[in-house]
Amino acid sequence: MTNPPDRLTRPTAFLDYETDEVQGFVDHAVKDRSADRTANAIELYYAVRDGVFYEVYGASLSPDGLKASHTVTAKSGFCLHKSVLYAAAVRALGIPSRLVYSDVRNHLASPRLLEHIGGDVFFHGLTEVHLNGRWVKATPVFNQILCKLYGMRTLEFDGVSDSLYHPFDEGGGSMEFLTEHGSFDDVPYDFVIDTMRRRHPKFLNAAGTDTVRGGRLIDESATAR
Repeated sequence: MTNPPDRLTRPTAFLDYETDEVQGFVDHAVKDRSADRTANAIELYYAVRDGVFYEVYGASLSPDGLKASHTVTAKSGFCLHKSVLYAAAVRALGIPSRLVYSDVRNHLASPRLLEHIGGDVFFHGLTEVHLNGRWVKATPVFNQILCKLYGMRTLEFDGVSDSLYHPFDEGGGSMEFLTEHGSFDDVPYDFVIDTMRRRHPKFLNAAGTDTVRGGRLIDESATAR
């Protein structure tokens, strides 16, 4: 089986794992950098999922704001930010990664957020990691505390199966993937920001560089049930 190209383990403008911020995050998250790659990928998944709070309001979508090092410092972000951090963190341990973008029907949303988004179809980011000879999708996005407040189950990752279809109820329902836009070696910034501006204009500030402020998902959880 062909190994992924070396470029998929290198730092990039956005996956800046050579920075002190990302290196410190990895050191804190993994017990042993030389351990089994799958074990380390799992540890990093949970570190990103639960160590970086999922927040959609007041998030920077500037080139600097989407860097992994910025997300570590901010300790918050949404799928676009957290998928970049995870992709960078696993690359820091020599694990190939790519970014994946898609359109999904999201069930972790308040009425206020749905109004900003313009419906329940969201532009979504996640990560692919190469483990044991195959690509596995990972979505370390919705943290444990927020899922509990919204009455949702957390999305787990075992390093073998895709962590993809977020369960939103106890009856087996899950997030619906509608369109996949492909896999990318680094953040395709122009594509991402143009898509956000076109699809979710009311979700962005007047300059189109950040998401709107004045809200917190944790405060809106009661209205989403």
